Amino acid sequence: MTPRRKHTLLALGLAILAGNSLADEVQVAVAANFTAPMEQIAADFERATGHRPLLSFGATGKFYAQIKNGAPFAVFLAADAKTPARLIVEGDAIPDSRYTYAIGRLVLWSAREGYVDDQGAVLASGAFEHLAIANPKTAPYGAAAIQVLEKMKLLTALEPKFVTGENITQAQQFIATGNAELGFVALSQVWKNGQPIGGSFWRVPAELHGEIKQDAVLLKRGADQPAAQALMAYLRSDQARAVIKAYGYEL
Repeated sequence: MTPRRKHTLLALGLAILAGNSLADEVQVAVAANFTAPMEQIAADFERATGHRPLLSFGATGKFYAQIKNGAPFAVFLAADAKTPARLIVEGDAIPDSRYTYAIGRLVLWSAREGYVDDQGAVLASGAFEHLAIANPKTAPYGAAAIQVLEKMKLLTALEPKFVTGENITQAQQFIATGNAELGFVALSQVWKNGQPIGGSFWRVPAELHGEIKQDAVLLKRGADQPAAQALMAYLRSDQARAVIKAYGYEL
C-alpha cells in the first residue's frame, strides 16, 4: 500500500468517525457531466457519515465566476484541471487538496438507434439539421468538441448547425428531446453499469482532443469544515471510485 493510499484511508476513517458525531451540510459545485455519479456518491456518503452534500450542477466556467463572486461552495468538482489550478493560484482554494477524480471521454451521441456510426462518419455527411454542443467558452466538453471538429476540418461547415447548450446537460437534453439529431456529450451521460443507455454513439478517439482531466479541489470556504474534508476523502475511497468507473470514466 502506498503512503498516499494509507493517508487517504486514514483521512477517510477519521472523517467518518467525526462525521457520525458532528453531521453537517456541505455545499458542492459539480460539473454537469458528473451529475449522475455524484448523486449516487452523495447518497452513499450521507449514509456513511451523516454529512449531507448540497449539490449544484452546472458549467465549470460559470462556477468559477460564482466562486469569485462569493458563492458559498466548499468543494468544487470541475470538468477540467485548469480551473481548480487557477483558483489555487488566486488564493480561493487549498493548494494540496487538488487531485484528478476522473478522466472524461467525449462521445458523439444520437437518441436514435443506428444513427451515429462507430467511426463518426455521419459528421462528414452533413445530413442533419442540428448538432448539439455545450458552450465551449464555459464547458470543457464543449471546448473538446470544437477541437474534434477542427482536427476533422469540419468546423466551418458544421458551425451553422450548432445548437449550443448552457452546459453539457442541456446539450444532451437537446438531443434527447429531438431538438438536435445528434451532438457531443460526455460518455457518462449515455453509459451506466458498463452499458450504453440507448441510442447510438461514437466514442471520439482521445487523440482528437486534449485530455479531459477533471480535478476536485477544497475551496477556502471549506478549509475548516469537517463535512467538506470528509467528502474530499470519501471521493478517493474504493466505493466512490467504483461508482465513477461504472459511468465510463477513467481513473
